[in-house]
Amino acid sequence: MKKARSSLKILLLQIREQQKVRVEEHQSFARYANLPTSQIDILNVFDTPTFSPDCLQGYDALFIGGASEASVLEPQTYPFIAPGIKLMQYCIDSGFPVFASCFGYQWATLALGGEVINDTENYEMGTVPILLTEQAREDRIFCDVPNGFQAVSVHQQKVLTEPEGCIALAYTDMCRHAFKVANKPFWACQFHPEVDKQTLIERLAVFKHKYTQGDDHYDQVISQAKETPESNDLIKKFVDRVLVG
Repeated sequence: MKKARSSLKILLLQIREQQKVRVEEHQSFARYANLPTSQIDILNVFDTPTFSPDCLQGYDALFIGGASEASVLEPQTYPFIAPGIKLMQYCIDSGFPVFASCFGYQWATLALGGEVINDTENYEMGTVPILLTEQAREDRIFCDVPNGFQAVSVHQQKVLTEPEGCIALAYTDMCRHAFKVANKPFWACQFHPEVDKQTLIERLAVFKHKYTQGDDHYDQVISQAKETPESNDLIKKFVDRVLVG
């Protein structure tokens, strides 16, 4: 049964240590979902590394955010990787609605038996044009997105092939960028639908040491950044078309 927007409760699975970014990410998801932050609760895996699917009780959907302080390829270092995989597998099996971004995309890929590779030399950083597949035209969320839309993409791990049982929706020349699990309300994007140009500038300033080669490189990236309205609209479309109907 669909619900009224005002009665929705969503859980954000957050993978952030830095307090400023924790707050900003929560606000960004709320802004682009067109919901007050009070309707989006947080389970931060750095605070609660062990959790089960029971954490979804009372919620209508799950958002999964990005990360700059963890890697899905290091489960021994980050004990929350395994429970996160089990949580996403539960969501897929039960048909629980999910919208995953960046780290969440990579995490979902592993949960579905796909492969994530590390690439700290040749990676996307800034805003990039995202291309759509033919299947995207039939998708509830991507059907009216223009081909070549701009999105924020900052990641040092990537996926080259969608997991089995998934519908490819978007890509760049460098990697795959979005999929939907077939016949399930589960979408995942490698880019950041919750991040706009201004937030990218502020967030890169926090993680400049990881993603840039110094002030000049940072200035070059932000000077070339573009606005990303079509990407940012995707979260609201998920809420409107999947949760509210």
